[in-house]
Amino acid sequence: MRLDRFLSNLKYGTRSEIQKAIKRQLVLVNKTIIKSASFKIDPNIDEVVFNGEKVYYKESILIMLNKPSGYLSANKDGKEKTVFELIREPYSRFRLSIAGRLDKDTEGLLLLTNDGKLLHNIITPSKDVYKKYFVRVEKEFNNPKVLEGDYEILDGRDYLFKPLSPIIEKLNDYEFYLSIKEGKFHQVKRMVEHFNNKVIYLKRVQIGQIVLDESLKLGEYKEIIDYKI
Repeated sequence: MRLDRFLSNLKYGTRSEIQKAIKRQLVLVNKTIIKSASFKIDPNIDEVVFNGEKVYYKESILIMLNKPSGYLSANKDGKEKTVFELIREPYSRFRLSIAGRLDKDTEGLLLLTNDGKLLHNIITPSKDVYKKYFVRVEKEFNNPKVLEGDYEILDGRDYLFKPLSPIIEKLNDYEFYLSIKEGKFHQVKRMVEHFNNKVIYLKRVQIGQIVLDESLKLGEYKEIIDYKI
C-alpha cells in the first residue's frame, strides 16, 4: 500500500497534507526517513512513525463498548450524541462499523469493528448468533416463556414477522434474560408489548460467545484480542 494512502485512511490528513508532511521529513518507516509519498509499505509488518507518533494499525479490530443510555448507535447525528463520540485514539482513526445497533435508551454490549466479514457473521440472522438481553418489565410477568411461542409482531414498519427461536431465562416476575438472533427495530420492546407489558430497562449482555465485561463502566470500552463469535 502507498504510504500516503495508508496515513490518509487513518485520518492523519488528506493525501496532499500527507505529502507535505513527507517532504518535511516527518514520516519514518522502520526508523528511516521517507521522501516519497508513493513509498510502498506492508501495514501489517512495517513500523510507521508520523510526526513522532507511532502509528497504530491492525487489519482487523474488534472493540467492546459498554454503551450508556442516551447515545445513538450511529456514526454521526446533527443533534444527538452518538457512540462514536466515546471512542478515542488510536481506535477513532479506524473506519469502524457497529455490529448490531442498540436503541438510544438501551445500555450494554456494543461491538465495533473494521472487519467486514466479522460484521456480516455477527449481524446476519442465518449465522445463528444469539444476542442476549437483560429485560425488566413494568408489570408482573409470571410466564415470560410465552415469548418463545409462535406469534407475529410488526418489524417497525409495515409487515409482520415471527421472532426466530427466542430463548427465555426467567429471573423473577419482573426480570428475565431474552436471547434472539435478529435485531429488528425495537424488537425486544415489541415482543413484550405483544403480551400487554412494557420494557422499562433493557441491557444487552452477550453477543454469541462474547460476554460484556462488567468491569467496564458505562461509556468505557476495550479492544478484544482473543474471541469466538
